[in-house]
Amino acid sequence: MADVIVVGGGIIGMTAAMRLRERGAEVTLWTPVGPTETVSAVAAAVWYPTGLTFEPRLLTWAAATYAAFRRQAHDGVPGVIIRETRNLERDGSIGEPWWAAAAGRVRYLPIGAPWTREVRFEAPTVEMSVYLPWLRERFVRAGGRVVRRRVDRLEEALTEAPVIVNATGLAAGSLCGDPEVHPVRGQIVLVANPGVFVSVRDQGEPGTYVHPRTRDVVLGGTFQADNWNTTPEPATRDAIIERCVALVPELAGAPVLGEKVGLRPARRGGPRVEAEKWPGGTVVHAYGHGGAGMTLSWGCADEVAALAF
Repeated sequence: MADVIVVGGGIIGMTAAMRLRERGAEVTLWTPVGPTETVSAVAAAVWYPTGLTFEPRLLTWAAATYAAFRRQAHDGVPGVIIRETRNLERDGSIGEPWWAAAAGRVRYLPIGAPWTREVRFEAPTVEMSVYLPWLRERFVRAGGRVVRRRVDRLEEALTEAPVIVNATGLAAGSLCGDPEVHPVRGQIVLVANPGVFVSVRDQGEPGTYVHPRTRDVVLGGTFQADNWNTTPEPATRDAIIERCVALVPELAGAPVLGEKVGLRPARRGGPRVEAEKWPGGTVVHAYGHGGAGMTLSWGCADEVAALAF
């Protein structure tokens, strides 16, 4: 028997499994799909607490994750890059954003209408198609075990380990009977990178973002709560491209390489990270991170590991 079974192979499950293994636990990861088939693999995966409001624990997780990815970028971990980031605000804010304490040096610059200020900082960018396979391989090399398995009930895992980590994302709604879990649909467009190196976010409605990666640029996006549609919509694609070209004119004419839709695993009330006694053992819940899974991942994994042991 394993000491812990982690159920869920996205960024939250993988980082939790890695932290538990680093503590010496015998860890098995159950996942129904490969790393590049997870919702995490669709994410633009640029550090920023999208859709979250301040809680002390979120700031702690975000800061720890920011530091972890900076170390990994310095160490040359595949898929991890530090990018200059511009947040273009429209709401007239003058104070420091709640997340700024986690993001190193943050600068505030004047900007013309329709924006009210520009916030500049450096942010880790993670190319998930490269990083998730690397992380899973690292976990296996460290002695972890990966099993392709889908679960209908969490009790299935409790028959094989005294502690399980529930990192099942949207599936946690039915597995735990949690009515606060819901999807937030995100559609993105991938275009060839014409030489763009700075990430840009526009706070408008809908929000617009341009996130360059090694070979492509992620253009977005949408933030559609309770929308389960996973089929890309042509009109939405065209609107995203139009907004992004207006924001970064260098993108004009960039060849479209693809488009994707992901359902962010959100939860009203914020992420659920807590230990709960069940018949047969302990369930450590780790779900509901929405569009900020990458941003909170390593810090959250620290707390999950502490709750498990």
